[in-house]
Amino acid sequence: MKTTRYILAALLLIGATSIAAQESAEGTVTSTETQEKEKVEATIGADFVSQYIWRGQDLGNISMQPTLGIGYKGLSLSAWGSVGVDSKDTKEVDLTLSYSIKGFSIGVTDYWFSEGRYFKYKAHQTTHVFEAGVGYDFDFLSIQWYTNFAGDDGVNEDGKRAYSSYFEISAPFRLGGLDWTATVGAVPYATSFYNTSGFAITNVSICAAKEFVVKDKLNIPVYANLSANPRTEKVYLVFGVSFSM
Repeated sequence: MKTTRYILAALLLIGATSIAAQESAEGTVTSTETQEKEKVEATIGADFVSQYIWRGQDLGNISMQPTLGIGYKGLSLSAWGSVGVDSKDTKEVDLTLSYSIKGFSIGVTDYWFSEGRYFKYKAHQTTHVFEAGVGYDFDFLSIQWYTNFAGDDGVNEDGKRAYSSYFEISAPFRLGGLDWTATVGAVPYATSFYNTSGFAITNVSICAAKEFVVKDKLNIPVYANLSANPRTEKVYLVFGVSFSM
């Protein structure tokens, strides 16, 4: 019964924000925008966050999270990392290869954590986790699905590879001069990777952001994210600042 209440509340939140955003999401792609997509684009940036929360999981304290990426005609390759100010926090490096066209996207990510050696890929000995993802962005609503297919994945209740999965629904909207995003994420079945024994909602969040532009080159979004994990009964409030060029 408690899970049913969480699902109903989440659907009402997503539905309300989706309807509000749909009215402002209409528009057409101009020829200028098409030409921009055909250029090679490189990005460099970093986030500074008060706490590292990922899909409802607490992965660290105050952290710096740099990113480096390059893209061309919908194909992109990016590197993302996280280093906590606490020496006990796990260091992380993620490499993602993805392709997007219109609203559709597909990609593969290699997550690596610093407990082991980077160039060690043997099964049951590696600290790499390999994940495939697919999704669609309707502008007013986006849906994403992710599944671990190799590496240091979790196990199910039978002790076998769980092919741990996570899906997420999010809706952007604008309110009070800020850009908001409402998100609901869930794990569909049992896995030790997300510490679930079956279907579980692990992430219900609302994020508000404001972007500042310095000299038309440096974008500095500031954001606050209030999230809850009904599975662990934890609540987090994270503040972050991003720098990108």
